[in-house]
Amino acid sequence: MGKHQLEKGLVQVYTGDGKGKTTAAFGLALRAAGRGLKVYIIQFIKGGFDYGELHIIEKVPNVTLKAFGRGQFVTQIPPPEEDVKLAKEAFQLAKKVIGSGKYDLVILDEVNVALSLRLISTQQVLNLIKNKPSHVELVLTGRYAPPEIIEAADLVTEMREVKHPFRKGISPREGIEH
Repeated sequence: MGKHQLEKGLVQVYTGDGKGKTTAAFGLALRAAGRGLKVYIIQFIKGGFDYGELHIIEKVPNVTLKAFGRGQFVTQIPPPEEDVKLAKEAFQLAKKVIGSGKYDLVILDEVNVALSLRLISTQQVLNLIKNKPSHVELVLTGRYAPPEIIEAADLVTEMREVKHPFRKGISPREGIEH
């Protein structure tokens, strides 16, 4: 096994209003770790929440996860200063992790939402994409991916809600939705 397992790292975007963007990214993380790739997951605006995947993913060899956020949904524009600060910390870590070249797969979970809330700028993320080491696979998740990010990506998957149990009054279920 060489230092970098991927000859060419691509940029993937999982976006849209449907369920499954983070789930898809975590599935890719498991697949990559299963093949011995080193994975780093940075979660924007999800810190403080108790998601089921957090109970297992940190036990997976070759996977590191760091979550940023206050455990509250960010809906205000302009957002509270604490949310801006945490997003900037997450982005600085992303720059450091990606720039180090030590990881084969880096997932920036909910970064598109951070962009839509103006917690960080689209130009910052575009610069990150442009300057990433060529062997690093980069995955950007979250609703509202800006057109510039979609254009810069190699693969874009849009999750589209067709039907959702929430519309029937079914609350999110532990182990399935969170």
